[in-house]
Amino acid sequence: MSGPDANAWRPAIAALVNETAREVYARIVLGASATDAVAELPAARAESVIALLTASGLVVERDGYLVADTTNLKRMLATAAPRPTGVDRFFRADGRIDRYPTKATERVEMLARVGAEVLQPGEVVTERELTDRLAPFADDVALLRRHLVDHGVLERTRSGSQYALAAPGVAR
Repeated sequence: MSGPDANAWRPAIAALVNETAREVYARIVLGASATDAVAELPAARAESVIALLTASGLVVERDGYLVADTTNLKRMLATAAPRPTGVDRFFRADGRIDRYPTKATERVEMLARVGAEVLQPGEVVTERELTDRLAPFADDVALLRRHLVDHGVLERTRSGSQYALAAPGVAR
């Protein structure tokens, strides 16, 4: 989220993190009156919980009754960053691999992206250099390196000590 609504979620989450407010909100969502929803609370606490829920936009007053309102939640979802699509969904926001795709075509596409980010065409690097370049993408660099070679994105020299991008169209 960005812009003026970038932090609109904070009051709602703060209210839901508060155990008492969450319980009162649940009662209101299930149709309890405000009086019944806070019946077990001391008056001052009941007042502060209702104030928290209304300030967050989770609860609004309609015709003298408190009701759950999803308008604020829908607005937050509408202003949220779109969910990643394609192979982007396999990367975390920090660029690290979250998980490997199960579909072979997606896996090769994801690995090809990583390969293109760590090596230039015609560039040959040692295993150590490649490991250092792959480290920002995965905790298990050896597994990532193996996937890159096994799926034809990288080629390894006969000695296994150097790596380069595979020729275009070689990935499998």
